[in-house]
Amino acid sequence: MWSCESRHFLTWYAKARGYTAGMKRKLAASVLTYFVFALWACRAQEANHITVVGRDVAVWRPSGTAPANGHPLILFSHGFGGCNTQSVFLMQALANAGYLVLAPNHRDVRCGSARHKGDGMHKPEAPFRDAQKWSDATYRDRRDDMEAVLNSVLAAKAFEGIPVDASRVGIAGHSLGGYTVLGLAGGWASWKDPRIKAALALSPHCSPFVAKGDLGTMDVPVMYQGGRRDLGESPLVRKPGGAYDKTTKPKFYVEFEGAGHFAWTNLNRRYQTSIDAYGVAFFDAYLRGETERLSQLMGSGRPNDVSDLRAAR
Repeated sequence: MWSCESRHFLTWYAKARGYTAGMKRKLAASVLTYFVFALWACRAQEANHITVVGRDVAVWRPSGTAPANGHPLILFSHGFGGCNTQSVFLMQALANAGYLVLAPNHRDVRCGSARHKGDGMHKPEAPFRDAQKWSDATYRDRRDDMEAVLNSVLAAKAFEGIPVDASRVGIAGHSLGGYTVLGLAGGWASWKDPRIKAALALSPHCSPFVAKGDLGTMDVPVMYQGGRRDLGESPLVRKPGGAYDKTTKPKFYVEFEGAGHFAWTNLNRRYQTSIDAYGVAFFDAYLRGETERLSQLMGSGRPNDVSDLRAAR
């Protein structure tokens, strides 16, 4: 399972993000542990796919009877070199909770249904460790992918026979997908889409927004999730003056004890139940007005697998 391709990806990923030698060793150890789940992950990547405005979109259909105004909609953006089926467990949990979930593949896709179609590892558009070289032009194609899918679905008022409530739209994303999500929520003012009512940012690449973005004017509910062993991104969320501090209320931060950067993918099952619980409760609160479960989770103290828990409403 730990193939030459896997080692190549790890080496490329660490180099692309500018990891130090120590950070690379810790990343390698955590990824090696996660690869014991690789066969399960490959099976879990199976999902329904449909082409929407020229983009490959993975689809998870909502459970239950549609509300009078239609089902709430969530769009998911995958990580750098990931794919639209990299986080099936969370997509399925949201669908089971009654959400229509759509996830487009972006240009940098490297797994799932597109793993044999790529043209090699993509060099980042800007260095991950140099926030000053990022702007609202960086990875704008990801913003365009999300907007194209959203526009198509809302224009039809339904998707594949599923009625959609245009007033209840949320977005979620991991890593570079988290960057995409924060940008659409208003982290880049030029990207902001007022139709988006809640944003779930999972170990997001947020340094460009901390350095020069518009987190302080987003006015969209945001939940950040991070990991204590997520060395490249979570420290920039939790540090004083970091993404969490700069973000407008209501905002939340959940950090999982021992979780690394890939905890939000199919490769690691350890945190999935908790990731699902906090994520679903967040969207229930801000897309459905059902606040009780989120209040319970945020107000009952930290469970054993959570190292940091913050809320500001």
